[in-house]
Amino acid sequence: MAPVRTAGAIATLLSVAIVSYFLCKTTQQKSSGKKKLQRRRTGLVAAIGSTPLIRINSLSDATGCEILGKAEFLNPGGSVKDRVAVKIIEEALESGALAEGGVVTEGSAGSTAISLATVAPAYGCRCHVVIPDDAALEKAQILEALGATVERVRPVSITHRDHFVNIARRRALEASEITSTTRKESQIDANDSSQINGHSISEEKQNMQFSSECKGGFFADQFENLANFRSHYEGTGPEIWEQTGGKLDAFIAAAGTGGTVAGVSQYLKDKNSNIKCFLIDPPGSGLYNKVTRGVMYTREEAEGRRLKNPFDTITEGIGINRLTENFKMAKLDGAFRGTDMEAVEMSRYLLKNDGLFIGSSSAMNCVGAVRVAKALGPGHTIVTILCDSGMRHLSKFHNDKYLSEHGLTPSATGLEFLRPS
Repeated sequence: MAPVRTAGAIATLLSVAIVSYFLCKTTQQKSSGKKKLQRRRTGLVAAIGSTPLIRINSLSDATGCEILGKAEFLNPGGSVKDRVAVKIIEEALESGALAEGGVVTEGSAGSTAISLATVAPAYGCRCHVVIPDDAALEKAQILEALGATVERVRPVSITHRDHFVNIARRRALEASEITSTTRKESQIDANDSSQINGHSISEEKQNMQFSSECKGGFFADQFENLANFRSHYEGTGPEIWEQTGGKLDAFIAAAGTGGTVAGVSQYLKDKNSNIKCFLIDPPGSGLYNKVTRGVMYTREEAEGRRLKNPFDTITEGIGINRLTENFKMAKLDGAFRGTDMEAVEMSRYLLKNDGLFIGSSSAMNCVGAVRVAKALGPGHTIVTILCDSGMRHLSKFHNDKYLSEHGLTPSATGLEFLRPS
């Protein structure tokens, strides 16, 4: 009987060995994938993230709370969108949706486009940006200096086929079509449309042409691509948690795509459900009402008073009248409204008292931080995002003549400009 027991033991050992081999093989494959990602994050892209969390002294002293700003303007590309650009490109390369030598297209009011143009060359890719022509001029100039192809178009509703986001989607399709034709892999049939990112090529040919050397196109789709959310859930949120030692009471930020407020709020809530997370919403946006009343609605849309451009506000890149896939991931306890005048006044107040030269969305976030501080009372720790600096807002938000023409000349000496919430 002993030989039988020995044979059984040997069989068991062999089974364990085989299972261990395949488990080890799988682990090695996963590990090699991670190493590949780590090797790629060298040079410029390795410097993205791990931004400092700074105390905003003037606001903290005025409210009795610790108001902290995540200094995202210190990223290499100058904004919080650097995180998003890296995540979108890396996931696209890993999935095969984007190839080295391909073109990344995006419709953006500025910051995401600048970040994509900054990091794309590090991955061997190029960038094509479609931007509304009412965006600050210096943003287009920066994009061109970075080597991106810039296409400026008139602002129209997102439902219009020529909205800058919809045009950017078509440009990616055109780049892929040219690649397909050049390689003679397939002939596009009028009755059989190719697809990219789940969208079909329109029957109508576009005028924009890409080089025959182009290795296809990929539409970044920052509004709906959940890589946006993941960049903040995996990066910004954990950094805030670590930098505060988990000792924070509230987080607040505005939303454009919704990726930042969604990723950070969900991460913080997962760590501690008692942390309060809020939205600050600018004029012309329906998100405030979505959060507080469950209905996407804004006063500018009532009684035929809808603005010609739903985002017709001094605060660029934030505020929206639709629910994005990224924003749907947010875990929010409430929302506050902010005004253009408050954002302008806040930017000047922080420049004078703290030496912080920030952009419009950062200023609105700080308006929100004070709103939360007043709502919670003294003794609380509140975190917000300093998205970008004022350097790419010189022609509008930091232009005295432009502000005067729009009745937004700042005059406050303190925080008296903040209206009751």
